[in-house]
Amino acid sequence: MATDVPMTPELEQIDGEIHDIFRALQNGFQKMDKIKDSNRQAKQLEDLTVKMKECKRLIKEFDRILKDEESNNPPEINKQLNDRKQFMIKELNSYVTLRKTYQSSLGNNNKRVELFDMGAGSSEPAAEDNIQMASAMTNQQLIDAGRNQMDQTDQAIERSKMVVAQTVETGAQTAATLTQQTEQMKRIGNELDTVHFSLKKASQLVKEIGRQVATDKCIMAFLFLIVVGVIAIIVVKIVHPNNKNIRDIPGLAPPAQNYQIHNRRLLWAEAFIGL
Repeated sequence: MATDVPMTPELEQIDGEIHDIFRALQNGFQKMDKIKDSNRQAKQLEDLTVKMKECKRLIKEFDRILKDEESNNPPEINKQLNDRKQFMIKELNSYVTLRKTYQSSLGNNNKRVELFDMGAGSSEPAAEDNIQMASAMTNQQLIDAGRNQMDQTDQAIERSKMVVAQTVETGAQTAATLTQQTEQMKRIGNELDTVHFSLKKASQLVKEIGRQVATDKCIMAFLFLIVVGVIAIIVVKIVHPNNKNIRDIPGLAPPAQNYQIHNRRLLWAEAFIGL
């Protein structure tokens, strides 16, 4: 099958080899109808099985290179390359199914038929070969195996749903926690503004109190100097009462003279004699 998908030389080479194998498988299965001998048919089927194994290996290599180059390609190119890979997987599965049909018709119950785990919805070939004796299984066994696989798939889907539900719940809890933390941060911001305003007012009060204390100190110092001066004048007046250079303190009478005291005594004596 020719393709217009842009590929690197390495991918083009692998794609060409896979295309050649598909053409060989198509021709080989067409020859199967022309071969009448069962032994030759078995030999032809074994040769086709070898080609299918080689094709599977090349598809794995194609997928590995595709993953390595995925980051360097545009999304559209990656989609086209993945579609190309899925086409090759489906094509190979169709030949595997055809091989099982011929194997059953030959009646070789001792031959192992390799079941390629590469469904249409898978993204890559199976990591390991899952080999079963499909030719030896009855139709009911095959149906039971298919149902078992479907049950396992359903269980996997249910587990995925549970994981998704848990993820959604965790996301909701995280969003609620973030909302609470945001509100708490807002409250902390408001409290910090209040504290800053209180500190500013306290600083202003401290400055005002400092100015008042400085004023009170000046007044006390001035009063202290006045008291010291008054005390000094009183002491000097007492020590030197006749010193004319020292003014009298207002409100304080000057020291009484001796003659004034003598005159007062005479007046009191005359008054007493007259009586």
